[in-house]
Amino acid sequence: MGQGRDNIITPDAIGRYLRAAYGARARLLGMAPLGLETQEGLKAYGYGRPLHVRYEVDGERREAVLRTMAPDPFGHDRRSDRVGALVGAYDTFGGVAGHVQPLAVGTIDADGQLVPLASGEPFFLTTYAPGTLYARDLGAAAEREHATPRDLGRAVRLARWLVDLHAGREPAGAYARDLRDTLGSGEGIFGLCDSYPADDPVATPARLEALERAAVGWRWRLRDRGARARRTHGDFHPFNLLFDDDDHLTVLDMSRGGAGEPADDVACLTLNYVFFALRTRGAFTGALRELWGVVWQTYLEESGDRAITEVVAPWFAWRALVLASPVWYPDVADDVRNRLLSFAERLLDGATFDPSHPEPLLEAAPERRS
Repeated sequence: MGQGRDNIITPDAIGRYLRAAYGARARLLGMAPLGLETQEGLKAYGYGRPLHVRYEVDGERREAVLRTMAPDPFGHDRRSDRVGALVGAYDTFGGVAGHVQPLAVGTIDADGQLVPLASGEPFFLTTYAPGTLYARDLGAAAEREHATPRDLGRAVRLARWLVDLHAGREPAGAYARDLRDTLGSGEGIFGLCDSYPADDPVATPARLEALERAAVGWRWRLRDRGARARRTHGDFHPFNLLFDDDDHLTVLDMSRGGAGEPADDVACLTLNYVFFALRTRGAFTGALRELWGVVWQTYLEESGDRAITEVVAPWFAWRALVLASPVWYPDVADDVRNRLLSFAERLLDGATFDPSHPEPLLEAAPERRS
């Protein structure tokens, strides 16, 4: 749930909620931590412990339990996790014989007030930004032998934006969460592998299983690198990047908690240079190969983070699974898909990643098609 002022729940706030929900004649009678003796004197309580609430409506006495969640390391460290868990409880408790029934779900605002959520699907409103998707730049650059000054300038701008973003340190727990989500979440490696059809001619079940197993090894290899945790974007691909006519950059749709391994963002951007080039040219050559080099060189020099090349493998693997997916990109040739997965497999198997010389990693590996 959202954190109210001083992270406390007060009788006044509950009383106001009851009157808003049931009318002016609703009255709070008492509240206490669940399992303790009912107390007559009201006081405030912190989040994370269920409260037994006694109240009356038009003289009829009623009881309820007010449940909140405190952050924990078991997938509830983000506010969105806690909102999702409690909305999930609201959606599943009802209609089950013998189970306690849901009454309401909501948030506690910055002033400590209980604000109910309406039923139905959520919505999210943001500001509007004009501009053109960077994906259009990549589509045009894929046709060219050499990058234009605008291509080069925008690539440098993107690398520097990431350098600035990644300067923000995050708790070590965010790194463990990022690793776990990159592998095991529905949006991560496991979820993507599940989305491939069983009869896929390139990403066979055996191939995907081997990739998953290799990725798990990387989780244990990297799990003690929590000092690398930084502010991240989480989905830094060319369909989330806008440039206007004055080359002003606007970024869309930060996701996955905005914290974790910086390699995630650099891999996401640069593997798209590979993807667009392979689709158009059948080889990682031309202007996009130049832009790959510019982004990596700029990032490494200005961030000083040379270790990123040692840890990037699982994030490249995740992004390769997205780009090779027949669900997300149904019109991509099998050869391109195979080369993307071969790139991921070589890195997961321990091949050295040298950003200045990626070509050997992108060679097709027909022997891994079955």
